[in-house]
Amino acid sequence: MKEAILAGLLLGIAHGAQAASVVPNFTTGVVNSETTSRTEVTEVINVVEYGNANSYTVTGTNINIPNNPKPGANYTIVTQGAPFQFTETQMSPGISQVTDMTRTTVTDSTTITTSVFTQ
Repeated sequence: MKEAILAGLLLGIAHGAQAASVVPNFTTGVVNSETTSRTEVTEVINVVEYGNANSYTVTGTNINIPNNPKPGANYTIVTQGAPFQFTETQMSPGISQVTDMTRTTVTDSTTITTSVFTQ
């Protein structure tokens, strides 16, 4: 086996290596390529809002609201028989609002490339 390898090396050194030139058979060419991708992102958003104090809010239209509104105050309608709106909100310390949301964003992308070459 060693003799065969040695003989191959000696013949290779004695004759040398030769390369043939390569000539392309085309004059022009066009390559079209299209790449498509899709990205999908899903976000889960959970928000808990806390209040740390007591709060009291009064709003309305056609309502007489005293200078110092408080729970149990005497609220009266200004013009009897006319439309009115009244909202009274009392909040204690603790969780004031919870928001749970899932949002999915999908992005589709296509890239088209054309390459033209000549010899």
